[in-house]
Amino acid sequence: MRRIDTAIADVFLLEPRVFGDDRGFFYESWNHQVFVDIGLDVEFVQDNHSKSQQGVLRGLHYQIQHPQGKLVRVVAGEVFDVAVDLRKSSPTFGKWVGFLLSVENRYLAWIPPGFAHGFYVTSESAEFLYKATDYYYPEHERSLLWNDPAVDIDWPLLSEPQLAVKDAQGKSLAEAEVFA
Repeated sequence: MRRIDTAIADVFLLEPRVFGDDRGFFYESWNHQVFVDIGLDVEFVQDNHSKSQQGVLRGLHYQIQHPQGKLVRVVAGEVFDVAVDLRKSSPTFGKWVGFLLSVENRYLAWIPPGFAHGFYVTSESAEFLYKATDYYYPEHERSLLWNDPAVDIDWPLLSEPQLAVKDAQGKSLAEAEVFA
């Protein structure tokens, strides 16, 4: 796998080596040793799989206690994926980075603990896989407002996004609980 750095040092993409022929393709979607080799020795405890229709915006989610690192990828369709740094002590606090994840590019994105995460479905539908470093605790889940002007995410919206109630009621960066 090849590491692709982003504008925020701790968030990066992984591009797998894909082996294909007229029968199809094969690639390794996770390898612990690859993460160790790039300086991240993480243990994943939970896998999640979601499917969403075009125009759905999920996020921006984080857990204030039991923060989760996430390795995410798309196995059908395409999404615009976003990570927002919520670590108050970070030089990139309040900054965001976004990238396209798709079944075609097969990129995996590493979203470390301390970040809010979300995505917007740009294809007809998309299936999204998450590997998480901690379990889901609904009582600790928080939502950062997806369109907070202080964060100013440049979402590639095709129409008004479809939101869950909790996401529509997300907190602004100024009001949100953040990490030290």
